[in-house]
Parts: sequence; C-alpha cells; structure tokens
Amino acid sequence: MTLLADLTALLGPAHVLTGADVARFAQDWTGKYAGAPLAVVRPASTEEVAACLRIAARHGVAVVPVSGNTGLVGGTHTTAGVMISLERMNRIRDLNPVARTATVEAGVILSTLHDAAAAQGLYFPLWFGARGSAMIGGVLSTNAGGSNVLRYGSTRALCLGLEVVLADGRVLNLMSALHKDNSGYALRDLFIGAEGTLGIITAAVMKLVPAPRAHATATLALRDLRAAPRLLNRLQEASGGLVEAFEFMPASYSRRLADVRPDLGQPFAEIAEVTILTELAATAPALCAVGEDGTVPLAGVLERTVAALMEEGVILDAIVAQSEAQRRAMWARREAAAEITFAKRPFVDTDIAVPLDRAADFLDAIHARLQAVPQAAETLTVAHLGDGNLHFTVFPADGSDATYDRVITLIEDVVAELGGSFSAEHGVGLSKRASMARRKDPVALAVMRSVKAALDPDGRMNPGKVLPPAGDAAP
Repeated sequence: MTLLADLTALLGPAHVLTGADVARFAQDWTGKYAGAPLAVVRPASTEEVAACLRIAARHGVAVVPVSGNTGLVGGTHTTAGVMISLERMNRIRDLNPVARTATVEAGVILSTLHDAAAAQGLYFPLWFGARGSAMIGGVLSTNAGGSNVLRYGSTRALCLGLEVVLADGRVLNLMSALHKDNSGYALRDLFIGAEGTLGIITAAVMKLVPAPRAHATATLALRDLRAAPRLLNRLQEASGGLVEAFEFMPASYSRRLADVRPDLGQPFAEIAEVTILTELAATAPALCAVGEDGTVPLAGVLERTVAALMEEGVILDAIVAQSEAQRRAMWARREAAAEITFAKRPFVDTDIAVPLDRAADFLDAIHARLQAVPQAAETLTVAHLGDGNLHFTVFPADGSDATYDRVITLIEDVVAELGGSFSAEHGVGLSKRASMARRKDPVALAVMRSVKAALDPDGRMNPGKVLPPAGDAAP
C-alpha cells in the first residue's frame, strides 16, 4: 500500500488532507514560510499518533507536528513531509483543583485551559496575544513565554509531566504530577523547546495557580529606559513580589500603533519616549478586599509607589486603571504588537534576551551600528522588559538576503557582547539556524546532535529545524 493509503486506512479519508485542504497548515502566521506538505493527518488519540509515526517510518517519510500554527520562526515548514495536526486531541483529561494540576492533550487551545481553570477558581499563568489559537503542544514544543514569565516562568516551568511519541512510534510516558522526582535524567525537559525534532508531545500535566482576586494595572511614562529596573525593583519590594507583567513600548511602537490601530487610542496626550505597562496581581484578602471607597489595597500599593517615583522624577506621567475596561484597553495596545509589526514588509524580526539592566545598552548600541546600514532606516521595539526579552524589528528598504544577514549579524554581535541570547521565547525553527551555527557553543551543538541521533537516527522528525548542519560553524 502507498503512504496515503496506509494513513487513510488508519484515520479515514476525512482526516488525511491533501491538495487544497492543506492550505491552512502550509503557511505560518507571518506568511514568511510557505510550504507544500505531502499530506496533513489528524489523529484523535496517542495510539493513532503512534501508528502514524510507524507508518511514516515504514515509508521513510519526514513528519512535522503542527498545533495552532501561530509560530514565527518557520518551525512547521515542510515541502514533502507529512504534517501531523494535533487539533483533534483537544480533551482536558483531568483538572485537579486540590493538587492544582491540569492533564491536557496537545491540541487543547490555551484560552480553553484558561477558561477551564477559571471555572475552578484557578489560573494557568501563560498569557500572550495568540492564546485564542495557540495549543498546548505548540507552546511546550517552543517553550513559549509571554507577559507573565516575570512571575511564573516560561512554559517549561509550568510543566510537571509529558507524554511523547518517539520517531519509531513508541510512547514515552512521563505523565507525572510530581513536583519532585530525582530518578535519573530529566527527560521531560529534552522535549520542551525541541520543536518536534525529538518526538511529538501528545499530552502534558500542567501547573495551575490560584486565580488572582485583584489586579492593579498602570501605564507609565518614564524619564528614560535606564530608570525601568529601578521602577520594577521598587514595585517588587512594595508588593512582596506580586508584579506579573512589566512591558516596554517605546515611542516607535506608539507611533506605529497610532498608524495601524488608531482605534486603540494612546495613553497620553503626547507620545512618551518610554512607556511601561505594569500589572500586579494578588489573591490575599488583605490586598483584595474592596474598601468603602470602592478601591482595593493592591491598587493603593501601586499608586503609592508610582506617586513616590513621580516625586523623584523617575516617572513623568501615569494612568492607573480604575476599571476592568481601562485595564483591557491598556492590554489591547500591548497585545496588538504582532499585528502592527507584521503589517509592514519586508522585516527582520528578532526575539532576544539580555540581562535585566542592559536593555537600554542594547538599543543604544544597535541603533548606532545600524547607521552603517542605509537600508535599515526604521526599527520597532516591544519588550517583556521584566525578564529581559526584547522583540526588536528592523524594516529594511530592501528584502535581500544580504541585507537580512547583515542586520541579523549586527544584532547578534551586540547581544553577544552584552551576555544575551539570540533566542528568548519564539523558538529556533528555520529562521535562527544560522544564528545557532554562529553563536551557540560548539560543544553544546555537538551534544544536541548526539541526542537527536539517539532519538531520531533517520532524521525524520521535523528535519532541518533548530540544529544547523554539522558542517556549519561559526566564522
């Protein structure tokens, strides 16, 4: 039997997509990577995923897992492989409010888990703009971040257990709900962030936390970016570490927002050079109980800290949300980032991390060096500043590979000089493989290749992603 016949016999014709039916899977969210998969298969269980992988192995065909397809680095691109969509594996198998865990399949949409947790008075603290379409398998495979990493960590920190199907169809059961398990290698962590190159994540046990009973949210205009760490530290000290988000939007971002999404408005009468969106969240009744004046103590903590820093000249202007509608309006401006970034082309987008006190140094240095690239006149920055993650985008006058490489190399140079990373939360995929070759420690790359060869000796699991070819090396 042919490959497609075998897959159809297993799943039925409705779940083996070919031709025009694969269009919604073949292109990533940015539109930068357009592929041509041989087929897209839609298994409904771990056993069916395992059977699909055994069939693919028998026919010697590459397999590429896909979840919500909201990635930005070409991680699901293929021109001749079989894509395995996890969208039918969308059950929440168990939600344990006492242990505060959720056992979920890989196709569960992030916002669905948010809603299920909320119904139990709990919260899954992974939050970003694509939460309405991103799926658990994808966020695990990329070790996704978002706005709440500052307090709760990236996806890896939120995962207790995994179920993974290996290249040969064996099922690796690591579905532990334990917070401590010191029995050998931490195999779970191998697959989180591996982008499907070592196996396909089919289910996971995720941590939940108590749902916040109160939020205190503010949009602040700062004197300069170097004052931001001082602001963050003061907020953490005053609140006892309750800062959940600390987001940076410079004037370039606000101007672009005004052009692309004027309906979202601007926080201040004049665009500030440095705008910070910060949010505190609490569960303790002492901080959350509504007073006779209609305010909550948590908001008072934020307001007093902001007032003190305004007196010191650190903060130039401030708006503290007085209602849920105002809070949502503040977040809408920040969560429009992907829309306003990718509305202009061509672009060179990066996802970097630097030490918490070096963001201003990065921006000063890279803007100075880009002056030597006349094609790279316009830039846009938005950042999860509380964890040092900057999304820095350059809009060059031409989309040539030469200009792209020159800009990327300059950015990498500055990041390396500051002790940072060229990849923070979006994954590596295709777009950062050259950066891996140039910047990743050669011994680390050798170890990664050894792991890949051990788990996927035929190189069929999402081939060409993450790891550069062995012959590529730093210049």
